Parts: sequence; structure tokens; C-alpha cells
Amino acid sequence: MKPMDIREKQPMMTEEKLLDSANASSGEAPVIELESLTKRYGAFTAVDNLSLRIRKGEVFGLLGPNGAGKTTTILMMLGLTERTAGSARICGFDPARSALQVKRRVGYMPDDIGFYEDRTGLDNLVYTARLNGAAPAEAQKRAKELLEKVGLAGSARAKVSTYSRGMRQRLGLADVLVKQPEVIILDEPTLGIDPEGVRELLRLISDLSRNEGITVLLSSHQLQQVQQICDRVGLFVQGKLIACGDIATLSVELNQERRVEVELAVRPWSEGLSARLKALPGVLEVQSGEWKKEEAIPGSSRVTVACDRDLTAAIASEVIHSGAELYDMRRREFGLDEIYHRYFEKKEE
Repeated sequence: MKPMDIREKQPMMTEEKLLDSANASSGEAPVIELESLTKRYGAFTAVDNLSLRIRKGEVFGLLGPNGAGKTTTILMMLGLTERTAGSARICGFDPARSALQVKRRVGYMPDDIGFYEDRTGLDNLVYTARLNGAAPAEAQKRAKELLEKVGLAGSARAKVSTYSRGMRQRLGLADVLVKQPEVIILDEPTLGIDPEGVRELLRLISDLSRNEGITVLLSSHQLQQVQQICDRVGLFVQGKLIACGDIATLSVELNQERRVEVELAVRPWSEGLSARLKALPGVLEVQSGEWKKEEAIPGSSRVTVACDRDLTAAIASEVIHSGAELYDMRRREFGLDEIYHRYFEKKEE
């Protein structure tokens, strides 16, 4: 599938003038605003009553398993498929009524990007820029700058048929950016890329938001990758948004039992120290285990102390007074992977 092209410029619509006036008088509206958005195929509901608001410059991760309805949601946002019910406004426009206005402002990178394989990466970008109204010289300039930005300057004149999957994804990001969008929507952008390629692509996406104020909606089922760059995430299961917020908020919301876990790196570890920690009021359990290879602190034991409240200071004091050495100490937060699976379990129940 080829990222969207705008083949000709159209005069400004009345809706755009009304939007500018409204923003001037009432402050900046959300860049993406979905209200009770629903899509049904006969008796099957692909997207069920989805409400969501995304701010300018935010990186938002729409996370869920394959078949959850993420791509269907994106297609409705772009005006590429009709909604059954609800409303959507992208950059202030209804994609069902003003699809061209939305396409001018939004860059979309699908999970399977189509390019002209027998042309170079530079040729493909120049072509997209020209389709979006750039003059020849400006199209060349913009394409070369973007190839530099995404790390493909050295392969600019190589045919796309020779590009690896990671190189194609970076070219796809450049192809999206060549139209200078306000919003970019990325559908499974890291699929099939090696770990180094993933890190590089995520860094590029993060830089776009932080340095250029571009709003990013990233659809993925790769939880740990998305956690690195998203300001907020929405957990999407069977067409429904079951939770939404930043990682810290979701972690607190999930931890209804208010259990606090403190991780320690201690040397030496002994049964006596274990007994002393277990005797502290509020300590629920004490466990020791092995470090992961990349986390290992030489000679120390990995200890987890579960409490009914934050006892970090008391635990540290007890370790030090026992004569043991304390190398590291941190409160453990729920990671995105655990948050997702716990919410998924609750949804299934």
C-alpha cells in the first residue's frame, strides 16, 4: 500500500475558516478527537464505542493484539473506510466529510509500504513531494534533507528493490514526512525489523515529536518497544479501549491492592538478614533470586521485598545496620507488558 498522495491543491473550505476562528477564541483543540467511534461489519463489531483525545506534539501508542481493531480505527480516521456510528475530528476536520483536508495534514505509514522498486529512494521521495505540490527544486531539497535525517543519504541513489526491511521502513518515514504533515500515523512500524533498526526508528519518531512538535499515533502490538517513546498508551482489546494513560498512571490504577515492591542488590545475603527484613512491620514477603545476565552486579544477591506501603527507608536502614553492603535499591513499577496482560486478564474475566 502506498502512503497517501495529494495530487492537486484545492481551495480552502469553509470548515477550515470556522476551525481557525474557533481555535483563536477557545484555545487549541485536540489534534485527534474520537467520540463513540464504532465500526460494524454485519453482526461483527470491529471497533466498539471508541472515545479518545490526543494533544498536539504527543506520542500516543494504540496497543493491542492483531485483530483488535487498530487498523480499522486508523482507516476511519483517514476517511478510507466509513464509520458505522460516532464521530471523528482530525486536525479539526471530519474525515468522512473533508477527507482531502485530513490527507493534507496527516502522513500515514501502513505496515506494508509500497514503493516503485525499480526507482531509487531519492526518486520515490521526489515523486511524493511533487504529488503534494512541491516545485521541482524544493522537492529535491526536501527529499535529500529527509534521507539525511533518516540515515539513508548513502543509499539515496540505490534502487528500493535492494533495500532491507529496516531501510524501507526508514524510507517510509521519510515518505510520510516529505509532505510536511502535522500528524503522522504509523501502523506497526517496527514489524520485521532487527533490534538495532527498531532502536534507530524509535529514536527518529521520538525526535519528530520532541523537536518538531509533530503529533504521532503509533499502532503496535510490540509493547516494550512502544513503552520507550510514548507519552501515553491506550490498551485496545476486541475493539474496545480498556485502559488509557501514561505508564505511571496505569501502574497505580492496576495496583489496587497498593502492594509496593522494593528491589535490592545486597552483599552478602544471609538468612539472618532475610529474617530481619521479614520482621519489619508492613513487610509481606522477602524473596531472593538470580540476576539477569545484563543486570548482574558482581557478588551481590537480587532481593525483592513486598510491602503493604513504601518501606524503602526502613529496608535500607535494616540492611546497612546488619553490616551488609547495599549496591542498588529501587521501587518496582508495573511495566507496560505486565499492565497489558493484567488488564487483558481482567477483561477476559
